[in-house]
Amino acid sequence: MTASHSDSLVVLFGATAGAYGAKLGSDERELILLVWQVVDLHSKKVGTLHKSLVKADNLELSDQCQEVSGLTPEGLSKAEPLDRVLQQFSQLISSDLKLLGRSSYTLCTDGQLLIRQVLHPEASKKNFLLSDCFYSFYDLRKEFHTCYPNSAPVKDQTIKSMADYIGLETDETEEDFGVWQVKTMVAIIFSMLSETCNCRFTDPETVKYKYETGPCSKSEAVDSETVIRARGLPWQSSDQDIARFFKGLNIAKGGVALCLNAQGRRNGEALVRFVNPEQRDLALERHKHHMGSRYIEVYKATGEEFLKIAGGTSNEVAQFLSKENQVIIRMRGLPFTATLEDVLGFLGPECPVTGGKEGLLFVKYPDGRPTGDAFVLFSCEEYAQNALKKHKEILGKRYIELFRSTAAEVQQVLNRYLSTPLIPTLPTPIIPVIPPPYTIAAGSIRDCVRLRGLPYTAGIDDILEFMGDATADIKPHGVHMVLNQQGRPSGDAFIQMKSSDRAFLVAQKCHKKMMKDRYVEVFQCSGEEMNFVLMGGTLNRSGLSPPPCKLPCLSPPAYAAFQTAAAVIPAEAALYQPQALLSTTRTPQASAAAPPTVTYYPAQAAQLYMNYTAYYPSPPVSPTTVGYIAAPPAAVAAAASATHTPMLPQPGALVRMQGLPYNTGMKEILSFFQGYQYAPDDYNGLIQLNDQARSVLQAPKEWVCL
Repeated sequence: MTASHSDSLVVLFGATAGAYGAKLGSDERELILLVWQVVDLHSKKVGTLHKSLVKADNLELSDQCQEVSGLTPEGLSKAEPLDRVLQQFSQLISSDLKLLGRSSYTLCTDGQLLIRQVLHPEASKKNFLLSDCFYSFYDLRKEFHTCYPNSAPVKDQTIKSMADYIGLETDETEEDFGVWQVKTMVAIIFSMLSETCNCRFTDPETVKYKYETGPCSKSEAVDSETVIRARGLPWQSSDQDIARFFKGLNIAKGGVALCLNAQGRRNGEALVRFVNPEQRDLALERHKHHMGSRYIEVYKATGEEFLKIAGGTSNEVAQFLSKENQVIIRMRGLPFTATLEDVLGFLGPECPVTGGKEGLLFVKYPDGRPTGDAFVLFSCEEYAQNALKKHKEILGKRYIELFRSTAAEVQQVLNRYLSTPLIPTLPTPIIPVIPPPYTIAAGSIRDCVRLRGLPYTAGIDDILEFMGDATADIKPHGVHMVLNQQGRPSGDAFIQMKSSDRAFLVAQKCHKKMMKDRYVEVFQCSGEEMNFVLMGGTLNRSGLSPPPCKLPCLSPPAYAAFQTAAAVIPAEAALYQPQALLSTTRTPQASAAAPPTVTYYPAQAAQLYMNYTAYYPSPPVSPTTVGYIAAPPAAVAAAASATHTPMLPQPGALVRMQGLPYNTGMKEILSFFQGYQYAPDDYNGLIQLNDQARSVLQAPKEWVCL
């Protein structure tokens, strides 16, 4: 038996198959040696000194262990396992106490590592309970420093340094490993009990029997030197599993906070708060120790991080969690119409809820709407296990998920839902920047350049960076990417420069310059050649090859419908939406006067929200007026005569056709729209058509796009 003020001490020393001294227990190696002796504090008598080898599951010994202890795997193979050795330990102590006429005792060890970092973790892993004597012990180093304040700091002390301080003459080589340590510790204790020191062993170290749950307030002060972050936890682990991982160390009440991700599910991390910095430092020594088959990373954390996860301000939650030593179960997926009676009926009499309805907490939004989550309290593990058996059973028309939970998780879930705005925040909209009109290049002036061999991942920014200082000489909206039939980058692009001289300099300077891991060819060309290629033709050393179809294609909507000569593009067309192309005819409106042009490159602040197609639509050029803005012929004619700029009369709207067979030709499309024809003769004065295109449009006569 033990007592707060014991009649005797049991001086205990142990060693593992791995690290020794200050690193004892840090490598998870098993205990292989125990040496002990009973000391009567009143009569200053001692019992028999006992030494017992312990058979480990892994008999492989580290080099340091073999060198220091002199033990061998062959000798350990004949020993008893730890649980039987501890039974013998209790029996032998009881016999020695009877001989000394004493009834109570407390363990005394050299530091805390043997009890906290070796015996408790190993017993927990091997699933057997330690006797009560291992939950209370004296740390000889601390007691020695109390008696001799001028001695070395506690963390720097060893058995030898303490013996040297009080002048004990001992020879470590004369005794077996472990025996010398115990005998020297007994001699140190007798010196401390002398009239000079008059030391009294009255305040033992304690190990908590179990982890205590409880709420944590955001206003509570949490020392950052007491908090760690555990990472790599199994997703199904509970606060009790984490407490078991840190068995032997004292976790503060409600000190385990499992972290949740943005979806409200556990992310494999937890913040753990210990009762003092000393316990936290011991916890850090368990870095990469194992929980089952997984190793757990342990790092320092702060009090702010812990309060962010575990702290709460809700009185309802505080009242719910005020019932101590309860097992918390989280229910997820409840029908929104479920009541307290429905949940109690679902759980049934085999798992009674603590306090009945008071043991249930529904999670709600700030406006009182249910979220489908609830937390339930059970008074014992048996009731909680019965409840977990109902995982994915049906309530109403929904299956219900049940998980172990923690007080910190209750706080996190409630904090998250209570902080949710009643009206969800919408994503930042695209800035409606409307560029002014600009013209399409045409003619034989060689004021354009063609880029060939671009990386397929290259974007507008890459091209502008590739151009370097020459970007200042690019015309407004003068960058045009060329796409293939699948709508993907073809590796080509055209750039309109302010003059043919600038185009020539760019071609000379940038030809075969590297972009990413590819060199890019740069050729000078004319606007006519650019438009020809953008409409499907090819430009190579053999000259121009016509497009594969008689007329330029009408899809995708960013393509020009016809080859044009300086057709004006209104601002509204630059921000068209695909849905607009499929809508009914718009209300007729007059065309506005064209404001001055702007730079080709959007403002830096707006780039994060810009849709590049609004500024750099791909083949063939920037969006055209064809079919975008409906207007009566008179208004269009008036605008055309006023600006002397060719524009198309628009009695209807442009139709975009999707899902066409790949082998569809112009004849099939005309046949599809038979009866809805438009007279192409009306375009003769506005659009430059080649003979082939005009021959196709001559018949039939009536063409109206709806």
